[in-house]
Amino acid sequence: MANLFDPIQIGDVSLANRIVMAPLTRSRSQGLRPGTLAVEYYRQRASAGLLISEGTQIALEGQGYMDTPGIHSKEQIAAWKQVTDAVHAEGGKIAVQLWHVGRISHVGFQPGGVAPVSSTATAAKTKTFAPEGFIDVSAPRALRLDELPGVVRQFAHAAECAVEAGFDAVEVHGANGYLIDQFLRDSINDRTDAYGGSIENRARLLVEVMEAIVAAVGAGRTGLRISPVTPSNDAALDSDPQALFNHVVERLAPLKFAFLEVVEGQTGGPRDFAPFDYQALRARFPGAYIANNGYTRDMALAAVAEGRADLVSFGRDFISNPDLVRRLRLNAALTPADRATWYGGDAKGYTDYAALA
Repeated sequence: MANLFDPIQIGDVSLANRIVMAPLTRSRSQGLRPGTLAVEYYRQRASAGLLISEGTQIALEGQGYMDTPGIHSKEQIAAWKQVTDAVHAEGGKIAVQLWHVGRISHVGFQPGGVAPVSSTATAAKTKTFAPEGFIDVSAPRALRLDELPGVVRQFAHAAECAVEAGFDAVEVHGANGYLIDQFLRDSINDRTDAYGGSIENRARLLVEVMEAIVAAVGAGRTGLRISPVTPSNDAALDSDPQALFNHVVERLAPLKFAFLEVVEGQTGGPRDFAPFDYQALRARFPGAYIANNGYTRDMALAAVAEGRADLVSFGRDFISNPDLVRRLRLNAALTPADRATWYGGDAKGYTDYAALA
């Protein structure tokens, strides 16, 4: 039987164990690039088999929250290179999460103060984190057909920038009600063109993005995150999420990319939020399956041992336990996270959590 602490090869990347740090937005990247605090933050957590970075914008238009980093300029590449060098010096591996928030944004974050873009012109009933605190997101405009190839190119360019910055892999953010999810779900996507209506049409943008990234950096360095039923960011359930995501995985499987990370249930909430057969996705995907959301040590050990997952990603536990791998191995107590310091701020609640003596 496989063990959570066993090494594993996913695509072109060799990992020391099957514990993954899930992407975690922390809003501490002034100037839209990681600073010295981020270098230490990721270095501290490098014992994870794989670190997946916080959501990282593929373009200026992709930003939706204050002080989140990008990966599309020379300055951002140089800043992230310091992070990847620090992780590699500790023997770790790190992927960047490629992010476009779509309609989960505010005109204050958009170049020229224009409306954010989406699959739809309908505003999301949710908030974003801005200098003045949590504020309502702005109404979006629907992307035109002639603009969609440009979005695909932005994803591929960001992937190329990530490789230049020293990342071992890239993960496309297709989850949690952001741009890709806004095209996938018929609860949001109200288009009547080739990117709306049928499941095949609604999956088209994601398929084109994944094909472009695989062509740019290779299947062995490419991953995808999805959240089939989570309601995050006003993403109501699709009319048939099982059919939708079964199709998505079947359509993408021939690309043979390295890993699929799946948020099982409601992101940060109940795992049984809505009925869904996650093993149906695992059966359709030839690469590594990373299970996410609310996993305890016992759950993670069982999922890997029983073959229900190849790896397990942990989010909040990694915020306050930089040595989470060691604590899980020893079955040691976990330090609770200070929620007040999750978004924005300085070292407090970011790099000042102690490791085991």
